[in-house]
Amino acid sequence: MAAKRLSADTSSFSKSSSSVVKGETLKDTILNLEAMNIDALVVRHAGAGVPHFISTFCRSHVINAGDGPHEHPTQALLDALTIRRHKRRFKGLKVVITGDILHSRVARSNLLLLTKMGAHVILCGPPPLLPPDFEEMGAELEYDFDRALDRADVVMMLRVQMERQQKNFFPTLREYRRLYALTPERFRKARRDAIIMHPGPLNRDVEITTDLADAARSVILEQVANGVAVRMAVLYLLLGGKDREIPD
Repeated sequence: MAAKRLSADTSSFSKSSSSVVKGETLKDTILNLEAMNIDALVVRHAGAGVPHFISTFCRSHVINAGDGPHEHPTQALLDALTIRRHKRRFKGLKVVITGDILHSRVARSNLLLLTKMGAHVILCGPPPLLPPDFEEMGAELEYDFDRALDRADVVMMLRVQMERQQKNFFPTLREYRRLYALTPERFRKARRDAIIMHPGPLNRDVEITTDLADAARSVILEQVANGVAVRMAVLYLLLGGKDREIPD
């Protein structure tokens, strides 16, 4: 949609309907696409690092639209835009990201961006889904959701990615909801002007109750709208648009 709003021509394909199922390698697939004189390649792939690998031999612009559990850069950009519009700053903000941190590319990209901009990021979730390695990236780790929410400015919920889990990381969904679901009672621990975020798709009444997902302080649909604008900006700047100086 972002490309079409910029009047670009788009062509989409998935692995199941491409020559990959006939044995063609990823590199040959990309080289065939590039031979058709494309300007940009937007890549979403299950393998971490695939967009970077493609950029080592592809002359076209490569945009990472999510590589496995690794990163999702444009999601972090749209989340930052949403936070900036509501909070007008990043420095000193307390941002709590809760859920399946282990498998979340959104958590990784947001952590990198928000800490760089001066925010204090707390990652929260069940111990098996919250590796200590994230501390080296600048995060504070917290396993008690109620304690993490104390005076939070931004609460970002993540879904449990059952499709990526090869083993049980918690006893039951009922137990997970009891400890880590965002409920009205829990949300009262955050600041009065705190906002609720979610990258989607959300599982209502699992990681967040329906009333909070639809509440006035929920900016989930605003994130979706900002996502189109941010991806338009990425395409525009990569494909030759001029970056104008924006007043502070």
